[in-house]
Amino acid sequence: MKQKTIIIAEAGVNHNGDLKIAEELIQVAAKAGADFVKFQTFQSNSISSKLAGRAEYQKANMKEDGSQISMLKKLELNFEMHQHLIQVCKQNKIQFLSTAFDLPSIDLLIQLGIKLWKIPSGEITNYPYLKKIGSLNGEVILSTGMSNLGEIEAALSVLENAGTQRENITVLHCTTEYPAPMNEVNLRAMFAIQNAFGVKVGYSDHTVGIEISLAAVALGANMIEKHFTLDRNLPGPDHKASLEPNELNALVSGIRNIELALGDGVKKPFPSEIRNMTIARKSLIAKENIRKGEIFTEQNVTTKRPGNGISPMRWDEVMGKTAFKDFLEDELIEI
Repeated sequence: MKQKTIIIAEAGVNHNGDLKIAEELIQVAAKAGADFVKFQTFQSNSISSKLAGRAEYQKANMKEDGSQISMLKKLELNFEMHQHLIQVCKQNKIQFLSTAFDLPSIDLLIQLGIKLWKIPSGEITNYPYLKKIGSLNGEVILSTGMSNLGEIEAALSVLENAGTQRENITVLHCTTEYPAPMNEVNLRAMFAIQNAFGVKVGYSDHTVGIEISLAAVALGANMIEKHFTLDRNLPGPDHKASLEPNELNALVSGIRNIELALGDGVKKPFPSEIRNMTIARKSLIAKENIRKGEIFTEQNVTTKRPGNGISPMRWDEVMGKTAFKDFLEDELIEI
């Protein structure tokens, strides 16, 4: 039986800097049945230089140009906001998670007692960042968008050398584009990661819709991360590539159904099938009236439903035997 897939509902910066929206996002994720609701923790001046521009998807979604810092400042959550959101998560019985994007933000999350660390794709080559996360010896989720196997191997080495054990690391395959094109998803890369490093694997999904996440679970993903929003039409960089509440509900429900459907891999009839065997299968039946003493042949015996008589798999055993009594047409053959 497949273990439960961890579902991370990625609120990210879809709160637009508004605590009320953040609270609603927590409630939506909890109601959908996600395991975690994840935000993003950063300090604008630490994450980006004044000269760094915006990604093309950010320009398109926000319909404006400008620096990363000007965009990020509107989306920051301070220490008190984090404390408040953690309490709201507790009230809604869902686990709080946030991605730190810079060293000061790691310290902020340490102060808040965070034990699970999500490393975003953009930090997979950030040596001092990886070393600090690794030194905390906690559970780590490593996203791998934009990377190759060599870069993943290097990041894992930094984390392990700093003190984190490999069995405590889950590696998420990811395509860092919003939304990610279907022909650049490459779900089979999960197998390449798992085979290369012997780690738990999952998928961070930036595609439109829910089918790719469902496919990833069917392929064996241990964890799914997916952006969601209250409304895709809200202003902000990530809303357009996010699920709306009803879609998040469908995603969680679909994943739980797939977990049940995958089963244990043993091929055997289930209880619901066993009661249908006599209806769907066939037995050896008298093709015509057969008198006692006649020989069973292909001319007077056939196979028909129901399946509660002699199995047709015993055909060769029955052919040539003598009828010990009269059989009417369509009567089950006995020997």
